[in-house]
Amino acid sequence: MKIAIVHEWLDTYAGSERVVEQMLELFPEADLFTVCDFMPEAERGFLRGKVPTTSFIQRLPRARKWFRYYLGLMPLAVEQFDLSEYDLVLSSSHAVAKGVLTGPATLHVSYVHSPMRYAWDLQHQYLRQSGMDRGVKGAATRWLLGRLRAWDHASAARPDVILANSAWIAERIRKAWRRESTVVHPPVDIEGFPFRPAKGEAYVIASRLVPYKRVELVAEAFRAMPDRQLIVIGDGPSMPRLRAAAAGATNIAIRGRLPQMELVALLQSARAFVFAAEEDFGIGMVEAQACGTPLIAYGRGGAADIVQDGATGVLFGAQSVEAITDAVRRFEALTIAPEACRANAERFSRDAFRANLLREVTAACAARGMPAP
Repeated sequence: MKIAIVHEWLDTYAGSERVVEQMLELFPEADLFTVCDFMPEAERGFLRGKVPTTSFIQRLPRARKWFRYYLGLMPLAVEQFDLSEYDLVLSSSHAVAKGVLTGPATLHVSYVHSPMRYAWDLQHQYLRQSGMDRGVKGAATRWLLGRLRAWDHASAARPDVILANSAWIAERIRKAWRRESTVVHPPVDIEGFPFRPAKGEAYVIASRLVPYKRVELVAEAFRAMPDRQLIVIGDGPSMPRLRAAAAGATNIAIRGRLPQMELVALLQSARAFVFAAEEDFGIGMVEAQACGTPLIAYGRGGAADIVQDGATGVLFGAQSVEAITDAVRRFEALTIAPEACRANAERFSRDAFRANLLREVTAACAARGMPAP
């Protein structure tokens, strides 16, 4: 069986690249296609020495720095990949990869991280945060997003099978594309976050500091609880908002970006990991659970798949100071076993991902009368 793996673009090793890594682990002979490849040499190990086939966007002016500005051309770019000789195509898609063209003899299984967020329900948030919600530039961006939305919906009919990375994303797929999908949770390197049953007194949040993560909301909640310690790990454009929210609070320590060993040590010793964002999945939450650390998390998005409310953490129902403070108090009234948290994290291991992905691909092949890969 000849197999192709299609991914949007390569420029950093992040969540979607971890999925590609495990696809290549499962199917090491597969060929790799991407819109463009600007992955730094030091981070290319997960590609197993493969040199991807790229699109014309790779050669456009200043593409290395500005390839995202060519988003409007990316649907055309992925449609130019000739996949006619492949029996199986696996796409890893959060924008355009699922839109590749395949013939009736080719089985296309698409692993979807999300429908194109900025073209659907997050369009207004994206426009506000990028400063493009008004004026000529705003009108042009809305027009482009409308075109992308139409293409995204039409191209969602192309995959034979769609896999979603969480129940939340499965619902977004149903809403945006009117397609059904099967949930296969993404792979998490839980081995890199060793279990430690002994816990300290400080609560921890580790996150990129961007608006939708709502880290400043957590800081405001802990400023209202001066007898509880909070450690904030991370950096980003929302750092000024975080510092303003924590101003005058002696119980809040802002540590910035930390080396991996220090991050792991703080997650291992945390009383609980606090998370207030509406996330597609939330790998950081699983990493904390792997350390044996309970979660206090906003109950929408991927957190609902991860947290076993009352057993491995507490879910709260609103992004508000009052909801977070109430959740902390409810958590402190519970007894949550670190061993239960670690066992919960095992559901999201890389081994589990490969087994679940292979099961779904094998079932899809059987339904088409094809041999198993």
